[in-house]
Amino acid sequence: MNEFMQWLTALSGRFYTAFIEGDRWKLYLQGLGITLEMTVFALIFGTILGVVVAVVRTAHDQQRPRQRNILLGILNVLCKIYTTVIRGTPMMVQILIWGFVIFASSRNKVLVGIIGLGINSGAYVAEIVRGGLMSVDVGQTEAGRSLGLGYLDTMRFIVIPQAFKNILPSLGNEFITLFKDTSLVNTIGAAELTYRAMRIGGANYDYMAPLIGSAIMYLIIVIAFTWAQGKLERRLRESDRR
Repeated sequence: MNEFMQWLTALSGRFYTAFIEGDRWKLYLQGLGITLEMTVFALIFGTILGVVVAVVRTAHDQQRPRQRNILLGILNVLCKIYTTVIRGTPMMVQILIWGFVIFASSRNKVLVGIIGLGINSGAYVAEIVRGGLMSVDVGQTEAGRSLGLGYLDTMRFIVIPQAFKNILPSLGNEFITLFKDTSLVNTIGAAELTYRAMRIGGANYDYMAPLIGSAIMYLIIVIAFTWAQGKLERRLRESDRR
């Protein structure tokens, strides 16, 4: 019993040093704020990019054999190359290329991280959205065109709203993945949550408490978002039944 109490006292002392001493908890909160900022902006960027790529590829796939658009064909090839390259290479390597090759002279590593994460996320969002668009019956598109709507208006007002309900779970998973992948950006010097934990661990010569504490923060955010996503999905299902 005495040994357990000694171990518990030593453990609490390590966490006190890592979080309370010197108001270090403020550094974790600053890092968490940057992590959330990067996640939100990268997701917005990636979603816009992914939707554009998905619409291009879907429009190309739905063309009639004898009515192929050359420009659309070229854009489709470029979109395929983009998704293949991004999905076929590790995100860590991509982040390092963005940070130390393309934007090597930039001091705003948070912005560099947002660009890298957004472009990576866009490739996965594109496939998620494309699958959702293809799941909507072609008759819906034809009905919109028969009402005089152009292709983009048909997608905007008819197809995408229906596809959104199908792709929401996958988009939620992409958000969670993106949120956790922000930890990779610490390799180029962006002061997000993991970066703060590593710096504090290095200063104390003790990485256990900072890393476990940051892991708990990630877990709490993921659990909260998963709960919110489930609640939104239930509301959408209830609206369908009315």
